Amino acid sequence: MSAHGANGTRPHLRRGTSFGDESSLIGRRRQLAEAKRMLRHSRLVTLTGVGGVGKTKLAMGVADETRRAFPDGVWLVELGALEEEGLLPQTVATALGLRDQSARHPTDMLCDHLRDARSLMILDNCEHILDGCAALTDRLLRAAPRLCVLVTSRQPLGVDGESVLSVPALAVPEPHRTLRPAEAGHYASVRLLQRRAAEASPDFTLGAENLETVVRLCRRLDGIPLAIELAAAQLRTLTPQELLRRLDERLELSPAQTTADLPRHETLRSSIDWSFDLCSPGEQRLWARLSVFAGSCGLEAAEAVCSGDGIPEERIFDLVAGLVDKSVLIREEQGTQVRYRLLETIRQYGAERLADAGEKPALQRRHRDWYLQLVDRAEAEWLSPRQETWLARLQSEHANIRTALEFCLSEPGQTQAGLKIAASLWFHWLCSGLISEGRHWLGRALALAPQDTVARGKALWVDGWLSVLRGDTASALPRLEECRALALRLHDASTLVHATQYLGGRALYEGDFRQAIGLLAEAVEGHRAAGDRNGLMTALYQLTLACAMSGDPRAADVGKECLDLCNEAHAPWSRSYALWALGLHLWRQGEPSRAAELLRDALNARRVVGDGWGIALCMEALAWTAASAGEAERGARLLGAAEVVWRSIGISQSGFRHLAAGHEGAEIRLRTDLGDRRYAAAVRRGAKMGLDRAADWALYGSSASTPWAPREAAAGQ
Repeated sequence: MSAHGANGTRPHLRRGTSFGDESSLIGRRRQLAEAKRMLRHSRLVTLTGVGGVGKTKLAMGVADETRRAFPDGVWLVELGALEEEGLLPQTVATALGLRDQSARHPTDMLCDHLRDARSLMILDNCEHILDGCAALTDRLLRAAPRLCVLVTSRQPLGVDGESVLSVPALAVPEPHRTLRPAEAGHYASVRLLQRRAAEASPDFTLGAENLETVVRLCRRLDGIPLAIELAAAQLRTLTPQELLRRLDERLELSPAQTTADLPRHETLRSSIDWSFDLCSPGEQRLWARLSVFAGSCGLEAAEAVCSGDGIPEERIFDLVAGLVDKSVLIREEQGTQVRYRLLETIRQYGAERLADAGEKPALQRRHRDWYLQLVDRAEAEWLSPRQETWLARLQSEHANIRTALEFCLSEPGQTQAGLKIAASLWFHWLCSGLISEGRHWLGRALALAPQDTVARGKALWVDGWLSVLRGDTASALPRLEECRALALRLHDASTLVHATQYLGGRALYEGDFRQAIGLLAEAVEGHRAAGDRNGLMTALYQLTLACAMSGDPRAADVGKECLDLCNEAHAPWSRSYALWALGLHLWRQGEPSRAAELLRDALNARRVVGDGWGIALCMEALAWTAASAGEAERGARLLGAAEVVWRSIGISQSGFRHLAAGHEGAEIRLRTDLGDRRYAAAVRRGAKMGLDRAADWALYGSSASTPWAPREAAAGQ
């Protein structure tokens, strides 16, 4: 199977703004060549070295120059912000574009996905979860014989067959040697400082008047790239002579000494201390406070979490700009958004400063409170035109959401907030293909908070529904029954109607349409009475589907109400599910062409958000309509393409009883029309098309040059 992501995108190497320019690899040609040589002879190469020495940038350079050898993808898995080792497989799966929606362990899904793939995977910053990285890497390499893994870590993994390349500091001029300006460029540390100094201060030039000072700076910084970059950023405001004097004072070394007298990690620590001292008091405080964020953050989050107690909110922007100028913060553009990130070494330093100031507990609570409010806003605005925006926002904030949840579940008295966050993210777990991780957090929170609360009730029905969506209806039943009993004890109508709805949803997925229709109809009226639009939309969708699959003609009216609600809310993702259910109704009514029109409209919307589950459903149903319309070759190809998508999310449609009859009927008809040999060949062709091409083919017909244009859908069509 080709290692394509479930969202249909071609595998690619993620790049941050700190990567990708030639100066990132100054002085690394020898190590670059050696790492490439190692990868040709070893499937596991680990780049080791002290913090700040440039392991990540070297790994990115290796990936850039070897990507042609890995046609199935080059993947960067950033692990610096990962706090819980148990989530390592899910993190890798997400980085590879996999939608983890099955009941299988994510490691098993990764093994299957990579089994035949010639791919390169970069595991970046592994030292804090070394055992987990070693175990997962060993398992993947055994399961996938053409996979190669490139690791960055301060120490080796210790896995059989591992090749280790120690990344040294950049070359510095020898002590007591007098250099001419033309000779200084032979030393990588000088070239890097010169390049970064010119970027910080365009008037900077390296000449006879400052050469000795620059050389001494490079020696003092021991050739450590991060230390050099931090120092060079100060040349916006200081001269090289002032920089050297301040650094000498910080390191407390005599002119006759060099940093060779210090371990390199102490040199880096001292240079970061020195950079911290050069910041204003406000910048120092903000640097420390920003360390509570995992990965990156936006300006709005920084203002909300880091202001107060000496930093007015209106000052945050100027302080952020100052830290960017000093190369402490990295500015990254993600679409139309700007986010800010601390390099992991810099973040760890800031976290120490925050703890020393006694501010860590308060900032962690403020961080948690901000993300609790963010999740509440996202859920409240879910049925709206902002669905795609919220999905993208939550995906970019995923590392911070994990950090907030970990705080809730590890600090006494905070578990109820953890229940609220994990449960309110139901649509994020579903749409982002993170069902396994959602159940992980819900399971931990429910185990820690057994008290009867409304928050527990919501967590129970969300966990039960996620179990159903993984095809694990057996595990869902006790959760949903407990939710119903709790709702009755609390006399909480909202929890009760949700328990009723998802018990109905479970019956639907079990193929018990009669029971499903009764429970879902009751839930629809309950949500309608409460004015709960989110609940009403999902219950109407499920009721439409139950009616459609059982041949109940009420599907048309119920589906029209669901579609009207989504259209009024301008909610594209929700609308796609209403269209899918209505499409199945029309197919069951013997109108495959009109059904296919609605299904293509639904598929188009789901591709936009990369909804692997929804794409699989649409491809599957389009195969059924093609079979019913006598388009046998097309139908068989679509079944083959659908099977690829089902496997990419770790699910077999055969596990869902409500879909079984449609799939089996289509397969029988297609085999009859084509014969076993032609049918098998068409299925193989569909599987080989790749998701992008198959989806285009499903949308536009046999020729992508004639785009399909959806017309306005209505329930009466």
